[in-house]
Amino acid sequence: MDTAIFQLALFAYLIATAGFLFFIIKKNKKVGSWSHRILVVGFALNSIYLVLAYYRLGAVPALDFKASLSFFSWTIIAAYLIFQLKFRIMVLGSFVVPFCAFLMIISSTMPISPITVNPIFKTLWLPLHVATAFLGDAIFAIACMAGVMYLIQERQIKTKRLGAFYTRLPSLNSLDSINYYAITYGFLLLTIGMITGSIVAQGAHGSYWRWDPKEVWSLITWLCYAILLHQRMAMGWRGRRSALMSIGCFFVLIFTFVGVNFLMEGYHSFESLGGK
Repeated sequence: MDTAIFQLALFAYLIATAGFLFFIIKKNKKVGSWSHRILVVGFALNSIYLVLAYYRLGAVPALDFKASLSFFSWTIIAAYLIFQLKFRIMVLGSFVVPFCAFLMIISSTMPISPITVNPIFKTLWLPLHVATAFLGDAIFAIACMAGVMYLIQERQIKTKRLGAFYTRLPSLNSLDSINYYAITYGFLLLTIGMITGSIVAQGAHGSYWRWDPKEVWSLITWLCYAILLHQRMAMGWRGRRSALMSIGCFFVLIFTFVGVNFLMEGYHSFESLGGK
């Protein structure tokens, strides 16, 4: 049953992706509205899948790479829906939803491996840690996408080649506002995620900090976004510099999320969490 729900969620995301791409190409608002509705359906199905997985595991369903990709996709869609309610910029979905569908496709191609959850991770702190950390990462994904859109729009304006995207993308001020809000709230959630993670580590290993590779790279990611937020708030950074650094910071985040787990050994690896 879990697999069927997952496949339905993926199917809805793929349809929504096609619709959002058609929306940005043809600027058809009706197609955009229907794509948004289908995306909500896919999000609901993904939510049901994650709830069932949590019930089956007795722990947060993000302990292996396959589950983490699905969970990450879910949090990004959640972040997008929240930002859509605030800013009413549906074209953002044309950048966000394809990325989420890509994550779900990768997840769907990976084999299902039996997971034996380490009892030390069956704590209430772990869901809070994972939820805040992943949601913070998801909001940073929104900041990255807003940064990409900003650079595209800015280039069109500077070169005075106002192509098709010019009328489809929001104003530079709107994109910069999305970037600012995303960085601010993403940083807050990432900070909470790191604090709750240290509490989980204390309960599981008797130490708040062990210089594990994932901990080190999480700190590096946190510092990158701290610098960006400082430059925005204290130094008045706006526009292009903030957009570029948002994209760069997100690449660091992706390495922390993917690369560290596979290239470096540590107790945060999927194997040690029960992912394999």
